[in-house]
Amino acid sequence: MIKNVKWILKNLLIGIVVLYVVNYLGVDLNVFIPINIITILIVGFLRVPGLVILLILTKL
Repeated sequence: MIKNVKWILKNLLIGIVVLYVVNYLGVDLNVFIPINIITILIVGFLRVPGLVILLILTKL
């Protein structure tokens, strides 16, 4: 049980950090992904494919 909670919290933290880094580095490229629970979950659990999906969806 505790192992699962740690895994979930680790993925949420990864999602938050990745979104902040992308938004910070994307200022020059006009890339902004809103940081909310849905985008954090997508990036946290799907990692790079989730980030690519969100980048594509924000550019449409």
